[in-house]
Amino acid sequence: MIRRWIVFACCAVVGGALGWWAASREGLAWGLLLGAAVWQFTDSFYARQLLGWLRSEQSNETPLLMAGAQPRLPGVWGEVADRVRRLLNNRHQQYSESQARLDEFLEALQASPNGVVLLDEEGRIEWCNQTAAQHFGLDARRDIQQHIANLVRDPGFNAFMATANFSHEVVIPGNFSTPARPVKLSVHVHRYGKDRKLLLSRDITALEQAEAMRRDFVANVSHEIRTPLTVVSGFIETLQNLPLKKPERDRYLALMALQSQRMQTLVDDLLTLSRLEGSPLPGAYEWTATKALFAQCEQEARALSGVIAPQGHQLVFEPGPVCEISGIQREISSALSNLVTNAVRYTPEAGLIRVSWTRLADGRGEFRVRDSGPGIEAEHLPRLTERFYRVDRSRSRETGGTGLGLAIVKHVAQRHGAELRIESQVGQGSCFSIIFPAARVREQIQIQPA
Repeated sequence: MIRRWIVFACCAVVGGALGWWAASREGLAWGLLLGAAVWQFTDSFYARQLLGWLRSEQSNETPLLMAGAQPRLPGVWGEVADRVRRLLNNRHQQYSESQARLDEFLEALQASPNGVVLLDEEGRIEWCNQTAAQHFGLDARRDIQQHIANLVRDPGFNAFMATANFSHEVVIPGNFSTPARPVKLSVHVHRYGKDRKLLLSRDITALEQAEAMRRDFVANVSHEIRTPLTVVSGFIETLQNLPLKKPERDRYLALMALQSQRMQTLVDDLLTLSRLEGSPLPGAYEWTATKALFAQCEQEARALSGVIAPQGHQLVFEPGPVCEISGIQREISSALSNLVTNAVRYTPEAGLIRVSWTRLADGRGEFRVRDSGPGIEAEHLPRLTERFYRVDRSRSRETGGTGLGLAIVKHVAQRHGAELRIESQVGQGSCFSIIFPAARVREQIQIQPA
């Protein structure tokens, strides 16, 4: 500022000298005009320097604090440049912090297990995470600014968006849903901002399946108990109202006892399943000899065969090498017995049932039950371990099955880290195997006499 006043004074002095030389007032006026022109030129020069610096920094999109090209301007222009630099640097720092927070927020939404889609006022996609892209078959980059109704063509979803009543959810099929493997999505929409919408999607396929299984389980249990209960109730009513002779009374009582035993077996199996699902995993400190397990299985198989098959079965037991299995003895025994008794129930009279134990080359142990029964069609094999699933319901009830045996076997195998394998062909029999991991199988320790 002082420099400019000095320049102006110099110009005025020069003008005065010219006026004295010209002996006229016009010389002084010309001097003052020259000083003002120099003043204006100097200000324009400094203003152009400042404006050029601001334009270059704006085009480079770099923070002014990092720039080294700030012009050195005198006086008020230098102060203006310095203040502008500080203001722009503060704004850039605030922008960087806001951008960082926005990136963190978007990363959190990206990590969400639920699908998230941001829609504008017209229903166009502003942003979506990868989960939503998978749920609806979207492209997180290509489909930006596309209308959601053009990409999600489900009629229920479009009607839900059209009514604009978002007080409830809508359930629609997922992108990869097929009749064989249905996928269900629960979609919620929430308003925010100026009529913008937040769309949330959640995969509820597992919940739907669990709910369906629960309904089927309750229905199956009710059905399984209702049948023998109806029979027992009918017999009780008959005994109460009719004067029966002793042979008839004894026959009715025997049938009632049979149905009561059937209900008791069903309850026992349900309690076994409940105990398996609710108890902690078995440790590796309890060892059971395969010889003892085989002896129990053989005893139960021969007793059951004598009851349901007058001519009996050809039962062959091959204990193999003497080993021990680590786990809960009660559970392992229940699983092996279920496989053997199932083979007895579904194999015709005089049929062959072969039970064997083999130590595999990698140290694992395989318990195998092979029968010469009618076999099972391939379409039924994946569902055999479902609760109450039966290939032939009438045959299962005739032989005293509850439909829970293979479900118990599957749970026991999973709890002990074992693998359940099922092989069967119609007309060629079936083979059920439990393969125990090497960590749960060892050779039986022989105790030497003292």
